[in-house]
Amino acid sequence: MALAGWSGAGKTTLLKRLIPALTTKGYSVSTIKHAHHRFDVDYPGKDSYAHREAGAQEVLVASSERFALMHELRGAPEPDFLQLFSLLSPVDYVIVEGFKRLPLPKIEINRAENGKPFLYPEDELIRAVATDQPHAVSGLPTLALDDVEGLVATIERIAVSKRDLYAAFGVEMESDPLTLHREQ
Repeated sequence: MALAGWSGAGKTTLLKRLIPALTTKGYSVSTIKHAHHRFDVDYPGKDSYAHREAGAQEVLVASSERFALMHELRGAPEPDFLQLFSLLSPVDYVIVEGFKRLPLPKIEINRAENGKPFLYPEDELIRAVATDQPHAVSGLPTLALDDVEGLVATIERIAVSKRDLYAAFGVEMESDPLTLHREQ
């Protein structure tokens, strides 16, 4: 399930409210965020940064609180969505921010002040729209941008199983969920 919309629409702001609402209901949640720009989670002066700068392909930093795995692509192609998805531990919901062109069911986030057009109806995978201009939407469930309870209910309704997610990408899951076969 994805939150889709143009940059500046408020996807991250909304996600910061949706995650606690879902976890309060007892769900486990992970997110995948696509960045259209170069980013770094490490910085000069840290040992892990020195390891990467020295040429390490991967650096795993761990503590009693968290761990982070940094993988340098070093000119290799960006991993596709399913490769990234497969790195996550099992949870109740994975919410994707960005990747708006992927075959995922989506809630579109659209804010009038952003001045961008709606992605729907061109994107037939948009199942609902959260907006401050509900009069501009027809044929889809429409929610206010601050309707967290309604958005949680929409997520519960439109989220797909892991098997259905892989099928949308043309990948069939065998009984062993770690064994994947791409359809020809």
